[in-house]
Amino acid sequence: MENRISKKKERKKIFNSMTSVERQKLILKKMKNKGIEVGSGVANKKYNNQEVYELIQITNCFPELRKVK
Repeated sequence: MENRISKKKERKKIFNSMTSVERQKLILKKMKNKGIEVGSGVANKKYNNQEVYELIQITNCFPELRKVK
């Protein structure tokens, strides 16, 4: 568990050291890998972080839910 925490801290440190453009590119790349398109959310819907996290975890369990183009 401690190793997992240290890896998470290291990823966070790397992420925070990136420029805004680098972070955007990384996030867009990860979204593309998961089959998520920019603007694919529900219009006029505000998401809380916990809700988004839970949806991502569910999607990871069911790869057939992701449509990779």
